Amino acid sequence: MVTGNARVSFRAGETIMRQGDAGDYAYIIESGRVEIILEKPDGRRQCIGTRGCNTMIGEMALVDAAPRTATVRAVEDCTLLEISKEEFSRRLDHADPVLRMTAQVILNRYRDTLARAEITGPEPDEPAEAREVSYAERKDVIESVRLTREFRDALQSGQLSLHYQPIVEVATGAIAGFEALMRWEHAARGFIPPAIFVPLAETSGLIVEASRWVLRESCDALKRIEARSGRRDFFMSVNFSSADFYSPGFADDFQSTVRQSALEPSQIHVEITERLLLDQPDLARTTLNRLHDAGARIAIDDFGTGYSSLSYLHSFPIDVLKIDRSFIAAMTQDARSLELIRSIIGLGRNLKIKVIAEGVEEHEEALALARLGCDQAQGYYFARPMPEQRVTQLVLEGLRSAGSSPDRSASRV
Repeated sequence: MVTGNARVSFRAGETIMRQGDAGDYAYIIESGRVEIILEKPDGRRQCIGTRGCNTMIGEMALVDAAPRTATVRAVEDCTLLEISKEEFSRRLDHADPVLRMTAQVILNRYRDTLARAEITGPEPDEPAEAREVSYAERKDVIESVRLTREFRDALQSGQLSLHYQPIVEVATGAIAGFEALMRWEHAARGFIPPAIFVPLAETSGLIVEASRWVLRESCDALKRIEARSGRRDFFMSVNFSSADFYSPGFADDFQSTVRQSALEPSQIHVEITERLLLDQPDLARTTLNRLHDAGARIAIDDFGTGYSSLSYLHSFPIDVLKIDRSFIAAMTQDARSLELIRSIIGLGRNLKIKVIAEGVEEHEEALALARLGCDQAQGYYFARPMPEQRVTQLVLEGLRSAGSSPDRSASRV
């Protein structure tokens, strides 16, 4: 057996798992073929089936925490994707597609085994393996597991990077702060959008480690930007998920990281979604109060997208509301969106909560926000997310003088 990067390889003839052993891993076959063998009390061995590419083995011992029910041996040289018991449990808890595949596999395996033992009659017309492969392909399970493994490797080997999108004062166009955004340039696949890898990181639990890295790196970046620019009044907005809040020691780790950076805690904006507040309100309140008491600012992302509740503006220590980009995009064409934005800005002013407009892409949108008295904004109209070096250059030049850059920051409020 050869191991590496969550993949394991077996040569033809090698035993992958043995009947009666404890099950610590399940596997998805990337290449090769295996046979499944029942070892009977009288010593006889019966091959009850084979499995090939894109099928799962070893999952039953993880589902019921029981010993292996069969021996699995490589018929051909095999490469397997490894799924640990801990990761398997997390996926079950989050109703990941792997859960649906597992339920289907268990059902197929029982039916297949019973049919082969001539207990339930003849085997179904479609072999169990064919049904498993069809299900896996339909649910993109294989690709999900593979990409999750590659994200973990990227995180551990330093292949991820951060880009920073400037957040500006609407009235003056001056840079007030930045939002830290993860980027993944895959060695073979090229750029992978956050909309693809962030949900996988959240489902697998890797988002906790990723968020810690983002906080450390963005704090260090802000210190470097300050040192080169001579400015000390920028803030950095960092996104956190419910998984971060549920992880042990989150608030302690956050405070320790900010303290080590020598930044003022008020320079860090903890950016969360409304959904997090509603899913676990007691936990959210306790954690947010600790962070706020330590000096951090709390920002609600995508405000107004369906989970809004005026009550949590009273119940939670909210400092910033970020208006969802969908309302900004519609504001110049839809009177209701415009009035909603006007109401949010007025609400923020009355409650002394800063309001940031997200996704500003057009000159007319920026003008409208200025007329409404919106505090701050971000979006391609002002500047795209960019590496730290470009951010420093932009700060030194001044945002208004960056009009010669090729991005959409040529126009200004």
